[in-house]
Amino acid sequence: MQKQTIAILGAGSWGSAIAIHLAKSGHHVLLWGRNPQHIAEMITARANQNYLPDISFPSNIEPTTDLNLSIKQADKIIIAVPSHAFSNLLEQISCQIHSLAWLTKGVDPKTHKLLSDLVKERFGEKLPIGVIAGPSFAREVALSLPTALTIASNEKKYQSQLQQLLHQNNLRVYRSFDITGVQICGAIKNILAIACGISDGLGYGANAKAALITRGLAEMTRLGLALGAKSETFTGLAGVGDLVLTCTDNQSRNRRFGLQLGKGVDIVEAERHIQQVVEGKYNAAQICSMAKKNQVEMPICEQVNHLLLGKITAKEAVTALMNRPAKME
Repeated sequence: MQKQTIAILGAGSWGSAIAIHLAKSGHHVLLWGRNPQHIAEMITARANQNYLPDISFPSNIEPTTDLNLSIKQADKIIIAVPSHAFSNLLEQISCQIHSLAWLTKGVDPKTHKLLSDLVKERFGEKLPIGVIAGPSFAREVALSLPTALTIASNEKKYQSQLQQLLHQNNLRVYRSFDITGVQICGAIKNILAIACGISDGLGYGANAKAALITRGLAEMTRLGLALGAKSETFTGLAGVGDLVLTCTDNQSRNRRFGLQLGKGVDIVEAERHIQQVVEGKYNAAQICSMAKKNQVEMPICEQVNHLLLGKITAKEAVTALMNRPAKME
């Protein structure tokens, strides 16, 4: 494949991981971050000491704080910032773009909109977009450990280009056109991972976790279908694949956050303990609002949201779930 210049917008764990992955394939990578001190440290250390401290940057990664210059020089743009920073980043892009992909999982906390809707409002309906998702931890991608992802897009040619760009070095990439479904999966799985962490923190067993994952998948599917998603998305990589990974492995910051809550740690201290953005904490209220608007029942997500709002304790959340009326599966 012809070597390209790729702008990665966001210098956290995922931005750095995908930059390393692309650089290993010979591409020139502009890794943009908003914090000048952090960027200077990466230039000096040739690594992201904050998030992936023991993984060195290839020589063709160029950390930078110049957002629009990076975009102008790039053949492809991939956003890798948290969902609460996504809208603000779009507003900072002042130059023309021809396509846009993102690794961000979640919904906009202010408008409760899907990130694809924000992109359409900012750049128009016709812009080729790509949503990159699936069961993956940044560190494992940076280490070139076997991983499978999916790309949901609105434009076949652009989707194929993205697939060819990423499908290297033990990263296998599949295609989907279900932009809505892939985004819903990415937002809800983080909330369910918090629930599973809470369950483990309370000392409940494997039975409880399996029930949360299974019934959580049902909630995810109900909301997705109500919003026009395709059912097969929820049994694929972005759905059950990412859900199982995030709910069961301690590399998941959302699961670790829930684990702290289950042990009785308060929300502020639990998030401080994680030292990274906990997307599920930011998205719980938004997903519950979307569910209410579309008359979709999501009891697990609702109880997690009540807990995060300080309305109930972890044990009270479990009691509320277990005391719901018996019903058909």
